[in-house]
Amino acid sequence: MSHAPLKPGAVFAFRKTMTVAEQAMFTGISGNLGGLYVDAVRARKAGASNMVAFELAVGGLATTCLSQLGGPTRRIGSIALNFAAPVIVGESVEARAEIVSVAGDDAVCRVTCTLSPSGATVVDGTATLVPFAKG
Repeated sequence: MSHAPLKPGAVFAFRKTMTVAEQAMFTGISGNLGGLYVDAVRARKAGASNMVAFELAVGGLATTCLSQLGGPTRRIGSIALNFAAPVIVGESVEARAEIVSVAGDDAVCRVTCTLSPSGATVVDGTATLVPFAKG
């Protein structure tokens, strides 16, 4: 199977608002019933203005960018994310992935998620795109 070439410097980004409905769906998917994530009153007592968006839901936005960069024949082989700050349900996040190096069919990418419009970084890390199937 041939893979389209990946080039350093290629970037994909998109913006999304973290909604209450999606928070509820992710609660069901993950089974996480932590008070910061499902109870606005508890979140406010902890110092947040509303429920905190699930970190992996926010980081997961970067996987959309990675998928667009990798195309239909690549998948995420590894991902490492640092969660610098919480995202509050209702805030908008811009996810971004950039290919920083390519070795054979694998590409190392930098991923970031920033609050929009402030630009404050809430997630940063790296990911490697690999062929879905070798050969």
